[in-house]
Amino acid sequence: MPVDDESLRLACFLGVFILIAASEVLVPRRVLAARKIRRWFTHLTLSALNTILLRFSFPFLVVAAAAYAEQQQWGLFNALPLPDWLTIIASLLVLDLAIYLQHIAFHHVPFLWRLHRVHHTDTDFDVTTGIRFHPLEIVLSMAFKMVLVVLLGAPVIAVLLFEIILSSSSLFNHGNIRLPAKLDALLRYIIVTPDMHRIHHSIYDEETNSNFSFNLPWWDKLFGTYRAQPRNSHEQMIIGQDCFREIRELRLDQLLIQPFRTPPADVD
Repeated sequence: MPVDDESLRLACFLGVFILIAASEVLVPRRVLAARKIRRWFTHLTLSALNTILLRFSFPFLVVAAAAYAEQQQWGLFNALPLPDWLTIIASLLVLDLAIYLQHIAFHHVPFLWRLHRVHHTDTDFDVTTGIRFHPLEIVLSMAFKMVLVVLLGAPVIAVLLFEIILSSSSLFNHGNIRLPAKLDALLRYIIVTPDMHRIHHSIYDEETNSNFSFNLPWWDKLFGTYRAQPRNSHEQMIIGQDCFREIRELRLDQLLIQPFRTPPADVD
């Protein structure tokens, strides 16, 4: 009996999550400030809520959108006589670039930043930071991907691969994992590493507004948003924002209403 795309994605997510979580215990990079059980309960609950919300927000999700576009022969790649392997590679590259550009937009458009700030106000950095996103950001991101997939005419297999790679890389590059320096430098040629992405979660604006890539690191290097190391060491750098740092902000209700609250730093 063939495995459906949702079961495959869930199996990959759980497998990578367990692997990264175990690595955080064996080779941690930093000592966490908050109790792990409290953070994990909130972040996992938020992730479950986001999954349910997507089910109610869209009649079908991005892989199904790709299948429908393929049936209707919609989109750029359905109109071009390209070999399948080239269409798959091109789709993966364009989708990854699009997520990079979307990430920049979520940092620079004020309302979008209020939503994305929920991800950045985590004062720790571990595998569950990779699933800490406000529900409205998840919905907008899904809508963006669905429109893009239809316009591209991206093949179903490419979209499925991209979704698995995106969720897996988000878990990996948010991992509280200590990689050997030489291995980290080597991996940065092909994938965003935890040390590279951790800089993006710094309290300093110039570091937060760098290293926007989620999977391929090439976009940051190509467009000048790459930063190799933080101002302070990885062990000493301050994670998060200068607002919403109290322990009560870890509560689920506080995360959900956070975009609609004015942080103290914004008050004149």
